[in-house]
Amino acid sequence: MSVRVGVLALQGDTREHLQALRAAGADALTVRRRAELDSIDALVIPGGESTAMSHLLREFELLEPLRARLADGMPAYGSCAGMILLATEILDAGAAGRAAVPLNAIDMTVRRNAFGRQVDSFEDDIAFDGLGSAVHAVFIRAPWVERVGPAVEVLARAGGHIVAVRQGRTLATAFHPEMTGDRRVHALFVDMVTGHA
Repeated sequence: MSVRVGVLALQGDTREHLQALRAAGADALTVRRRAELDSIDALVIPGGESTAMSHLLREFELLEPLRARLADGMPAYGSCAGMILLATEILDAGAAGRAAVPLNAIDMTVRRNAFGRQVDSFEDDIAFDGLGSAVHAVFIRAPWVERVGPAVEVLARAGGHIVAVRQGRTLATAFHPEMTGDRRVHALFVDMVTGHA
């Protein structure tokens, strides 16, 4: 029986994550409501805009239920904005009242838009621990990790900055693997959910 992996579908690139998860063998579905959140084994938080996603988590009354599920050990994977939200501390979080809110799933400090604005977006081939050959990484207004706790494993760096981490069964990347044909990051996450990685 395959695992049920939800993709938070409030804002961001949901469709590409669904396709990548299905290619990795998961039963992938969108999550917009509390009942959908309660029905899944794991969650992907896609890229998008972290302050908008934080606002929508509150509006859809998902913020505290999601924090509770993560605290209870639900596996999660966040790409770009998802990485920001999974952190315990967010630097440059945004204006008061519209700030990105940490979900406290990975003991790390993340800086929003650390690599620059949209025009500073770039692609690079980076070494990623455990995946063999390099991963082609797409960075769009990407964050980077400035601090990790002792339980956090650093998986990849770009330009000397941490761009992929893992803590237990929670994974985060500053880049967008769903935008390439390479499904290895999603396959790694599905393996983490099933206990095979």
